[in-house]
Amino acid sequence: MNSLYPLKFKPIFKDKIWGGDKIKTLFGKDFSPLPNCGESWELSGVENNLSVVTNGFLEGNTLEEIIEVYMADLVGEKIYDKFGLEFPILVKIIDSNDWLSIQVHPDDKLAMKRHQQNGKSEMWYVLQADQNAELINGFSQEVNEKKYLDYFKNGKLKELLNFEKVKAGDVFDIPAGRVHALGPGVCLAEIQQTSDITYRIYDWDRVDDKGNSRELHVDLALDAIDFKFHDSYKIDGKPTVNASRNLVKSTHFTTNIISINKPLLRDYYSLDSFVILLCTEGNFTIEYEGGIEKVTKGETILIPAELNDLNLVPDKTANLLEVYME
Repeated sequence: MNSLYPLKFKPIFKDKIWGGDKIKTLFGKDFSPLPNCGESWELSGVENNLSVVTNGFLEGNTLEEIIEVYMADLVGEKIYDKFGLEFPILVKIIDSNDWLSIQVHPDDKLAMKRHQQNGKSEMWYVLQADQNAELINGFSQEVNEKKYLDYFKNGKLKELLNFEKVKAGDVFDIPAGRVHALGPGVCLAEIQQTSDITYRIYDWDRVDDKGNSRELHVDLALDAIDFKFHDSYKIDGKPTVNASRNLVKSTHFTTNIISINKPLLRDYYSLDSFVILLCTEGNFTIEYEGGIEKVTKGETILIPAELNDLNLVPDKTANLLEVYME
């Protein structure tokens, strides 16, 4: 069997009513003939949305097909034992040109009970933000179910929500149960569990061209919401130069930020997991036993679990997200 290597995939572009053109203008991704692109699914094991390899001898194969052949060599022993052929992380680039609905995702327990699927915890890394762009993450004050319902029924839900001004490099952890919404003028990378379960709470009273409003899931969302108030929701995404700095760590994924201006060795011997690298700034080359692979801004690359030693060599400087499971 041929040896595995760093894998690139064809983006899956999603036309959204709130999408813009930054996925093309910032990262050179051609989403034509779509009129806009709200989401570029960079790495996906979601059924009917399986990523397809674009480099090397595995070109044309889906992510699921490769897992079927290489199993733990690709994803790691523990991950293969738990998830089988399902790849457990979904990576997106999102460009919002309008407010997304206010929403919440169920945790694993509730999602399994209702949908026989995993829940959805996620995180956001802001790639670019227009001046005064903002998003919603969590509550702005102490809230319980009774207070939430009172404000909701009286059309005052926004008064309870935590609005955050954002800039490039800001990070937000969004565990299952956290009420959130993305505002206009924000382009970000989203790392999430492989799940597409979303409960819409409020959609800004929008209607489509036929005058229909989108379905809301007010009752379903109620059991999913975590009403806990936090003093701070924003994580500082500033990197440590020529080192890996942790941003978010959970049972579902670990995400680090790496900034390099010289070659950096990454040793994954103790890690029983695949590694995902998403280049957020600059370009770099991956040197590994067996060859090299160039990575440009906006590209996502999957490092198989059996590749333990990498040398990351920037063209000049480069920033990247590093994602794996522990």
